[in-house]
Amino acid sequence: MAKQTKFYGTGRRKKSIARVYLIAPGSGKITVNKREFEDYFGLETLKLIVKSPLVLTKQDGKFDISVNVHGGGTAGQAGAVRHGISRALLKFDQGLRPVLKAEGFLTRDPRMKERKKYGLKKARRAPQFSKR
Repeated sequence: MAKQTKFYGTGRRKKSIARVYLIAPGSGKITVNKREFEDYFGLETLKLIVKSPLVLTKQDGKFDISVNVHGGGTAGQAGAVRHGISRALLKFDQGLRPVLKAEGFLTRDPRMKERKKYGLKKARRAPQFSKR
């Protein structure tokens, strides 16, 4: 049996943090929190987001991917997994950097939920105004 090598990448998006392991050689199986990838991310758009770095770099089906992700919602978690896969692909091959950077997969998205301010109902939503 061929020796398996692991490549690690941490991905973050909003409140989500993903720890991604690329295991080479592999068959293309993706496991998220010990569940099947298709079961964990129900929406087709989220599945496309997660697979996009592999498809872009033509590495789809060459790795088994193990992901541990927590925090945030499903969309944030999908973005965190994409970021982690992109970073792990760099550990595998530094030559993929220009392709991934051009698509923006290596950039950590800094947008976060804005904090609620006192006197307001939400971050910017003011109480309803009434003249009388």
